[in-house]
Amino acid sequence: MSIVIHNGKIITGTAGEDIIDNGSLIINGARIESVGHGKQRPMTATDEVVDASRYVIIPGFIQTHVHLCQTLFRGMADDLQLLDWLQQRIFPFEAAHNEHSMYASAMIGIAELMRSGTTTVLDMGSIHHEEAIVRAIGESGLRAFVGKAMMDVNDLLSALKESTQDSLSSTHSLARQFHNSYDGRIKYAVAPRFVLSCSDRLMREAFEMIGDFDGMLFHTHASENKNEVSAVRQRCRMDNVEFLHHLGVLSEKSVLAHCIHLSENEIGLLASSHANVAHCPSSNLKLGSGIANIPNLLSKGINVSLGADGAPCNNNLNMFEEMRLASLLQKPIHGPTAMPARRVFEMATIAGARALGLEKEIGSLEAGKKADLVILDLQQVWNPTQSDSVYSSIVYSANPENVVSVMIDGRWVYRNKSYTTMEEPAVVQNAKRELSLLLERM
Repeated sequence: MSIVIHNGKIITGTAGEDIIDNGSLIINGARIESVGHGKQRPMTATDEVVDASRYVIIPGFIQTHVHLCQTLFRGMADDLQLLDWLQQRIFPFEAAHNEHSMYASAMIGIAELMRSGTTTVLDMGSIHHEEAIVRAIGESGLRAFVGKAMMDVNDLLSALKESTQDSLSSTHSLARQFHNSYDGRIKYAVAPRFVLSCSDRLMREAFEMIGDFDGMLFHTHASENKNEVSAVRQRCRMDNVEFLHHLGVLSEKSVLAHCIHLSENEIGLLASSHANVAHCPSSNLKLGSGIANIPNLLSKGINVSLGADGAPCNNNLNMFEEMRLASLLQKPIHGPTAMPARRVFEMATIAGARALGLEKEIGSLEAGKKADLVILDLQQVWNPTQSDSVYSSIVYSANPENVVSVMIDGRWVYRNKSYTTMEEPAVVQNAKRELSLLLERM
């Protein structure tokens, strides 16, 4: 059976014809068979036909830095700077997880992500119970890179760390088990948390591990907070990205979250190594970390994508909000023409795919690519749109209420404003119950 979506406005996300009015998509299995104008072939009795005459169809959003393990802790770590936020709240919460609370945290985060149009994430877990996160992603239908957080140094909470060898061994075991699992929808990314929580050996050998698995990534935090940068400089005698370069862990397979406080030399190292930056504007504001100079990074040819980070340092996992802020934050600094809506939309789609090494598979609506897409109803009182302002409407005006349906791998995971792979009330109730039990364990 094919799925035929017709009569809609298609935002292809390609460099060529990026907007197709009265367009149609034909989907066979997990892939897009064709994208074009009008009816591309006669309908058959077995086709599922979707009339998108009032809708806009876009590629699914790709978030390149999230923490599903933290979703339960939303609203419980407000008004703190990064290192205090970790020491006083997040590390103790993560240490209290068991497999049931971890699964509940992942599921409610996934529900929010899909409800707001995100179809792929790069997720960093905690030290333990990574299997529960994978199970939640697998059952829900989300596309993801996953990886347990690797920490063999932790001056902020000694209970949340493991030996270097245990961290490496368990990571390799998880990668063998889950890389390319669920029909290839789930892949693995080694995830040493950040320089201050990792020995040099852990960082180096984690990066070396990606050579054992085709398509694996290296995922870490870098230069998020001034106190963190100062502590790295004191310990390593160089700046954060300089130290990562010294360790040999920067490449096109590296995704570095935040990268706010960078020297010109560090920017040059990111550009020359082709490392990717995951920009998290809401998190950076809420933690008071700063405003990354994204126009400068882009001008140097650095690939920059977007992520919401974790719910406790954002309180939303909403890509619409990240896009809006990613644009508006830069305008008082660089002028009103900085970060136009279309450029930010690309950061949320094809740039995210490029960071994950999946630009030939996802990130745009093209024949042969995976059928990961979102159907939006932009005919609302807050954003009625015309063809010449559709990017503006999506980036500056839209929100999750505009999302009608979401497809991942050719399968509806959210259809006509209802989940198809989970029961929303059960997910919410389970999250509440598991949070209560976790707090008792603390």
